[in-house]
Amino acid sequence: MKNLDDLLKIKGVFAAGSFSDEGNLTGFAGDISEDHAAMAASMSAANLHMARMQTDGYTAMSGESGWTPATGFALAGAKFTVCVKNNVGVFMRNGEGSFNEVFKALG
Repeated sequence: MKNLDDLLKIKGVFAAGSFSDEGNLTGFAGDISEDHAAMAASMSAANLHMARMQTDGYTAMSGESGWTPATGFALAGAKFTVCVKNNVGVFMRNGEGSFNEVFKALG
């Protein structure tokens, strides 16, 4: 598993967490409460499952490879973005960091 404290060193990242495939919180660090981290873990697992289902469908419908396996996603809002890969995610402030750097660190 990625070191959550190391992820906090990335410019723009203010919280990081890890979760099980079932959506249970397995660790968190940064400027986030445990309750919010647990809610984010549940949301992240659900979105990752949906991404996997969608990429399986895109592959089947298009006949094109390259969609699977889905290993992560990003969800952007007006001020913040969550980036998730392989059951670890970070929250970052929009415009303060690099998605490329974040996803590279997430592995």
